Amino acid sequence: MSPLGLILGLSIGLSLGLLGGGGSILTVPILVYVLHYGVKPAVPMSLAVVGATSAVGAIAHARNRNINLRAALAFGPVGMVGSFLGSRVAAHFSAEAQLILFAIVMLAASGFMLRSSFRKTGGTEAPESRMTHPALVALIGAAVGTLTGILGVGGGFLIVPALVLLAGIPMREAVGTSLLVIAMTSAAGVAGYAGRMTIEWSELTLFTIVACAGVVIGASLVRYVPQQALRRAFAVFLIVVGVFILLRPRPTADHIQAVQTR
Repeated sequence: MSPLGLILGLSIGLSLGLLGGGGSILTVPILVYVLHYGVKPAVPMSLAVVGATSAVGAIAHARNRNINLRAALAFGPVGMVGSFLGSRVAAHFSAEAQLILFAIVMLAASGFMLRSSFRKTGGTEAPESRMTHPALVALIGAAVGTLTGILGVGGGFLIVPALVLLAGIPMREAVGTSLLVIAMTSAAGVAGYAGRMTIEWSELTLFTIVACAGVVIGASLVRYVPQQALRRAFAVFLIVVGVFILLRPRPTADHIQAVQTR
């Protein structure tokens, strides 16, 4: 594992710990363009890394009482079903189609993050938790889960705003709850890929450990970092990466096969 790969792994964990999402959407591009894995194996590998990192982050946030179990149970189970089904549907997508869809989702994520960063999303004092639109919550959970299974993204860019705007919980609590939901949906996605893709833990273990360290650090810093400014900066970064993926030549089938068999 190159030093650059480890630094990027740390950045994934930091963004997950600070934002409850965002970092997971960078995992597949890092695996494909920096660590040179094929798109197809990169998706379940991303799910494994993101799932483990989010679980560690959720534990760290739980210790600070930043998780709303009621909201997590509203999103999590439907998201797990969507993720499992999405992992099965992914077999019908070409690697090129997955990359294009991934870039589109990344640009959409930047839009959601920019939009939510300009809203008043609550302070550190929790308002009375409410689930104003349970059907919409379930629909968003299923959609996020499906994207998780197909593309290997955690979907925190959708989960966090939905938790704040629909469930009425403060941003800090939404971050921790989002990590728990991402861990649940990622686990379901990995289960969906079982027997069809092999996760190369021998190469991913150190990357995952570094990402987990990052998420613990991020969770400890979340109370000190202005969320709005951070989300705006990260959204701009996502736009840059999304455009890069759309404009960059696609990995060829020969390249993907060579990486899968290395």
